[in-house]
Amino acid sequence: MSCRAFLDTPVPEDTVRAILDAARWAPSGGNLQPWHVHVVTGDALEDLHGRITPRFDTLPLAEGAEYQVYPVPLSPPYTGRRFKCGADLYASLDIPREDRPARYRQYARNFVLFGAPVGIFVSIDRQMGPPQWADVGMFCQTVMLLAREHGLHTCAQEAWTFWHKTMTDFLELPENMMLFCGIALGHADMDHPVNNWRTERAEVDDFAVFRGF
Repeated sequence: MSCRAFLDTPVPEDTVRAILDAARWAPSGGNLQPWHVHVVTGDALEDLHGRITPRFDTLPLAEGAEYQVYPVPLSPPYTGRRFKCGADLYASLDIPREDRPARYRQYARNFVLFGAPVGIFVSIDRQMGPPQWADVGMFCQTVMLLAREHGLHTCAQEAWTFWHKTMTDFLELPENMMLFCGIALGHADMDHPVNNWRTERAEVDDFAVFRGF
């Protein structure tokens, strides 16, 4: 699940290191290992919040995305899945579709990591292509699965690309590096309604073809 409400319980550095130490064995084509990681917590995270939260009035476009998160146009069945996911999310919070300010306020929660005490920011070298982006995705998935093994929850957030200029400065990324996503990491607040709904998923036979069995 994508956790969108966290407790403020700290996560020890040793735990994050253990997660990344195991995740570094994620597969990558040619063993390029094209992921680069910054882990932020404590005063550094407060610094980041201070750079962004006073500028929430610029949402939703902020600084403009550095890469296209979704194809335009997006065709069925993907449009329906995306719409349903958003509708269920806001319904869990009793936010009607027409209440745009409330929707923006919830969207802005991305940029305080939904209250998570740790932010993991994953970058990729600009020379890399779609195969290496897939490798970085597998690395992120591995991080998130390992987090569950440690009793933690996560939320992967491509939305951070909309603050790519601020994040490049904050993380001190060299020109050849591009921020791919953030991953909020911490202990889930399971009493919060936003964490008590689940996205719908297609059945196996809707997306898989079996031959020769």
